[in-house]
Amino acid sequence: MTEAWYAVYTKFQHEKSAAGLLLRKRFEVFLPLYRAVHRWKDRNQIVTLPLFPCYLFVRAKIERKTELLQTAGIRGIVESAGRASPLPEIEIASVRNACAIAGAQPHPFLKEGDRVRVRTGPLAGTEGFFVRVKNRCRIIVAIQLLQQAVAVEMDIANLRFISERPGLSPSPYEVSGRTA
Repeated sequence: MTEAWYAVYTKFQHEKSAAGLLLRKRFEVFLPLYRAVHRWKDRNQIVTLPLFPCYLFVRAKIERKTELLQTAGIRGIVESAGRASPLPEIEIASVRNACAIAGAQPHPFLKEGDRVRVRTGPLAGTEGFFVRVKNRCRIIVAIQLLQQAVAVEMDIANLRFISERPGLSPSPYEVSGRTA
C-alpha cells in the first residue's frame, strides 16, 4: 500500500509531545501551529498553539496503524464508516500554505444553516442563521412571531458559531482507537 495523510486525534494538549514521539518512530508528521498572545494580570506572552486542537496529521502506510495507535498521547485515527480516512494531498498543501502566511489563525467551520451570533459592531449580540449568497456571507435574522426575516451581509470573521443546523445528524466522521 502507498502512504497517505491521516488525521490523528490526540489527548488534550498532547499534540506536540505526540508529534515528537511519532517523529522518533520515523513517521512523517505535520502539526500546523500559530502564534497567539496570552494575557495574564502581570504580563503578556506569545505562545505557539496547534491550529487544530487535539489533531495532527501523519503520512504513513495504513499497515502501521497499530504502531501509530500505541504512541503515547494518541487517541485514534479519524475514520469514516469504520475505516481510516486518508486526506487529499491538496488539503494538506493548502493548510501548509495558509500557515506560511503571517497571521493565520483558527476559525470555526461554518456551514449554511448554522446558528451564529454577531461578535462586534452595531449588530453585536444578534443571533441568526449563516447563509451564502453569490459568494457573500450573510446572516439571516428572523422574527418567528411574524414569520418574517431580514438578510444582512456580514464579514465571516465577525460571526461566532452557536449550534449545528437543527434536525441534522452529526458528522459521519468518528474517531477510533484505544481509549485512555
